[in-house]
Amino acid sequence: MKVGRQAWLIGGTALLLIVLALFTTMQGVTRIGLGEVLRALVAPSSRGGLGEQDIAILTGLRLPRTLLAIIAGAALASAGVAMQGITRNPLVSPYTLGISPAASFGASIAILTLGDHGAVLVGAAFLSALLCAAIVLGLATLRGISGTVLVLAGVGLSYLFGALTATLQFVATEQQLAVIIHWAFGSVNGASWNAVLVAGSVLLATFPLLWGQAWALNAFAAGGDEVAASLGFRVMRVRVMVTLASVLMTAAIVSFAGVIGFVGLIAPHVGRLLIGGDHRLLLPFSALAGALLLLLADLAGRTLFAPVTVPVGIVVAYLGVPLFLHLLLGRRRRTA
Repeated sequence: MKVGRQAWLIGGTALLLIVLALFTTMQGVTRIGLGEVLRALVAPSSRGGLGEQDIAILTGLRLPRTLLAIIAGAALASAGVAMQGITRNPLVSPYTLGISPAASFGASIAILTLGDHGAVLVGAAFLSALLCAAIVLGLATLRGISGTVLVLAGVGLSYLFGALTATLQFVATEQQLAVIIHWAFGSVNGASWNAVLVAGSVLLATFPLLWGQAWALNAFAAGGDEVAASLGFRVMRVRVMVTLASVLMTAAIVSFAGVIGFVGLIAPHVGRLLIGGDHRLLLPFSALAGALLLLLADLAGRTLFAPVTVPVGIVVAYLGVPLFLHLLLGRRRRTA
């Protein structure tokens, strides 16, 4: 594939994401025109000709929701690409390995014991997700453990952490229970600027770390640990760094948007199909594709069944489950 075509694909996807973000910001019960949105963004002091109520809706509800959807999609897709690279398994994602449910469990414990605070939630979700990742990736290093068994182990851990989270719901207060259940569906509804700031900061801090390991991920994807080591990469160091960055990304998103499955599965496969397997290009393209996917899913959930809003996690699941089954059956046929 020519570099020019790859650059056009990345640039075109970025432009499409910007257009969709503006369009999404316009949608809602209160209609706000494109010109008004642009004027309010470019010159906030002028208010873009909007009234107090419209400004409150735009800046307090729609912009944080749109930005959190973009950040969440980009982070989950990037984590999916990285984890598929180091495990050489296209079925791997933060969701299928149980990392997202584990992060939700950790955040649920934090709510019950320490309260609903952004930094505390991210820390608790990170530690719980890291424990799950250590178990699953530890299995990946064992000889004789196939990719399918690895995914099944992740599914088993997903059920375990899901059961633990459900148990916590029985001892939670009504207010705590509402927050925990909100995560079970996965939603960017009610996003705040604090969520955007924390999740965005985590993404900005961790994505360059993953991108900096693009050559190492290429080596892992091409031939596993042996090839990576023969090319001079420190296998364990790369594996730990990529895992920590991916888990932190996932934990930050789960802390504010709940468990959103399959974005880390769909976006990387779309990226490989359109732009190839070079992680130098696959990582940024998949991040854009994941952001675009989650923004589309949120828009669909808000408009298809209006005035009822369907959580974005449910919409993505309708897309992700068929793809997951297709990939699983395809691998089974190839290994039969």
